[in-house]
Amino acid sequence: MATISRRRVLRGMLAGGAVSVALPILDCLLNDNGSAFAGTGSPIPLRFATWFWSLGFGEHDWTPKDKGAVYDLPPQLESLKPLQKKMNLFSGGQVFLDGHVNETHFTGGQGLMTGRVGPREEYFGSIDTLVGDVIGNGTRFRSLEASCDGQADCWSARVDSGKVPAEVSPLALYMRIFGPEYKDPNAVEFVPDPQVLLRRSALSVVSEQRKDLIRTLGASDRAKLDNYFTSLRAMEQKLTIQLQKPEPLSACTKPVPPDKDRELTTLASDALERHSAFANIMAHALACGQTRIVNIVLTSGGASGLRMTGDTTSHHTYTHEEAIDPVLGYQPKCAWFTTQYMMCLSEFAAILNGIQEGDRSLLDRMIVFAFTEHGAPRMHSLLNYPVITLGSGNGRIRTGMHIAAVGDAVTRVGLTVQQAMGVPVSGWGTRSNRVTSPYSEVLV
Repeated sequence: MATISRRRVLRGMLAGGAVSVALPILDCLLNDNGSAFAGTGSPIPLRFATWFWSLGFGEHDWTPKDKGAVYDLPPQLESLKPLQKKMNLFSGGQVFLDGHVNETHFTGGQGLMTGRVGPREEYFGSIDTLVGDVIGNGTRFRSLEASCDGQADCWSARVDSGKVPAEVSPLALYMRIFGPEYKDPNAVEFVPDPQVLLRRSALSVVSEQRKDLIRTLGASDRAKLDNYFTSLRAMEQKLTIQLQKPEPLSACTKPVPPDKDRELTTLASDALERHSAFANIMAHALACGQTRIVNIVLTSGGASGLRMTGDTTSHHTYTHEEAIDPVLGYQPKCAWFTTQYMMCLSEFAAILNGIQEGDRSLLDRMIVFAFTEHGAPRMHSLLNYPVITLGSGNGRIRTGMHIAAVGDAVTRVGLTVQQAMGVPVSGWGTRSNRVTSPYSEVLV
């Protein structure tokens, strides 16, 4: 403890720039119970994440019949079963329009995330930024945002400056966090050098420091650090594929630049693969104290344009055009998409749950707030919203429950989460969406 602090990083030089590789929370930094830092007695920090998917669930196949601590997950959420005891499922809530027009793929998300309904230009103060003002100070990044479908849109918005753009490239996000130290992306002379990862990784640069550190640790911390660096190395190796020059094609000519400089990924498989990369990067950023707030958007801006391989019809189009199967009682192709989405949410939660911090996992020390912009996708309604939370916020909320509250303002979930994360608020929302009573059965 005389030589290792919780702010310890490994440093080196790479391609003329300084490199910092942060460390996870090691057992030797904690007290005997693994519940606080040994040096100061300060608690292990809280973290918070939002996770968005488009178009809700099927209209008749997702609401569990039972509520409370004993209930069966619906088919589309089966992938979350291993984590059911660490999650809460909220159903029945709605967003009230209060005379405003329902702007499909926007109004519902606005109500859920900001507590108010209004024009698009009035989207300010999302839940993640309110939580971030309480728990997110003192980290390298105020928050990190990622979008998996190639569009840089997300639901995070500051109170004073509006929406925050999302990163669409896993490689760019990786380099921003784990690559050469920050360079101003707005500088005219800025020329990123992605070949850095091909020549020599950040881990190679700090290899001697890593060896010296490992010699000072106990068996448990050595194993934890070895797993951490193995995981980080595997992530680097996957990302380097994106840096390799493709084989020349004689028939290939340079196309006219598109009007927009953002890549649109239409294959669901591509978005899911990108999510896997983002999920690993975000988990490492949280574990290494680079930020305490992350936002992942699987399908940005609502209206998912993702499609199955070999199919030209998008998920959004299917919600309007696919007939309800008379035997199943729902739209089977739409259900396929949402099943894939929930597998991604399960993947992210499992990665967080696999990172141990003292006596609990990283997932246990945070709350993941998973939401969508519509209740019933076929009608694009604002009724019966599914909201999922994962993690207990370091023991601040009870988990493993289905909370059914038909007709309640869905903002009650947001108020409950904010209070659990320490936001000093007794009420939240405006007009009919204003609530003053959190779900007491969830709060500890």
